[in-house]
Amino acid sequence: MPIALHGKRVLVTGGAGFLGQFVCREFERRGVGELVVPRSRDCDLTDAAATDALMRAVSPDVVVHLAAEVGGIGANRANPGRYFYANMAMALNVIETARLVGVEKFVQLGSICAYPKHTPVPFCESALWSGYPEETNAPYGIAKKAALVMLQGYRAQYDFPGIYLLPVNLYGPGDNFDLESSHVIPALIRKFATAVAAKRDSVRLWGTGSASREFLYVEDCARAIVAATAGYDSSEPVNIGTGREIRIKRLAELIAAMVGFRGRIDWDAGMPDGQPRRCLDTSAAGAAFGFAAEVDLEDGLERTVRWWLDQPADVAADRGSLASQSSAK
Repeated sequence: MPIALHGKRVLVTGGAGFLGQFVCREFERRGVGELVVPRSRDCDLTDAAATDALMRAVSPDVVVHLAAEVGGIGANRANPGRYFYANMAMALNVIETARLVGVEKFVQLGSICAYPKHTPVPFCESALWSGYPEETNAPYGIAKKAALVMLQGYRAQYDFPGIYLLPVNLYGPGDNFDLESSHVIPALIRKFATAVAAKRDSVRLWGTGSASREFLYVEDCARAIVAATAGYDSSEPVNIGTGREIRIKRLAELIAAMVGFRGRIDWDAGMPDGQPRRCLDTSAAGAAFGFAAEVDLEDGLERTVRWWLDQPADVAADRGSLASQSSAK
């Protein structure tokens, strides 16, 4: 059943992160009574005892689990064991302790990486188990998908009110611009901006540019999460996205033009493209809780590029080292 958010105590793991900050603002707009945002330095969610102590101290009405260890293709290739363990452990601990304290609603954020490598486009939720994920991010994707199985099992045995949302690739102001761990849009923005500043006439990018991706503006995703928290109650996973895909080559050309890069783009075909295509069927989100994306890709890219270019040089430097790869996770 739908729940009224007004006056509720809501715990948001990962609430200080890129997506989490927008989710918290949306909850505030909806009039929640209290927002609790645990920081990793104060509570390690991979530690069962620490997570249990946090949950009992807060006694939340609603838990939204956004916390994750995640990155682009390069980061996934470098950390397959860590990404599996950390994401699996956090889900196990947060879901179980939320059950023990008796929350009214639990929201688990999944990942489009959970889908099989060659899922027919557009991705329908029913195709989630039709094959193995793309190899470079399979450990992360499988860990996130295991949380869906846990929630479904808990709903069947304990009547636990957990829901599972599958957002597509996110982007927007405040994203991670560290080229060693960022996703494709911030990585491209930073690489092209750096090339312009250094007056370089070429930029090297991973892969062939032939893969496609769908992207969702971060504020749209936050609206979807809060709408689902209030209005969705089912064990079935729900896609969150725009339903529109773009090839990475075209994306790179758009961003280069927005940043002002007029040089040559060199594609390194010896590096991986990742999953060949990603584009979601988003009809279930519209039917279940009335969600539709509002920000189109070109507008969202302009906002994100403008935000990055407006960052002071010292702030920009703090947001990551100048690595030599971008990724299309």
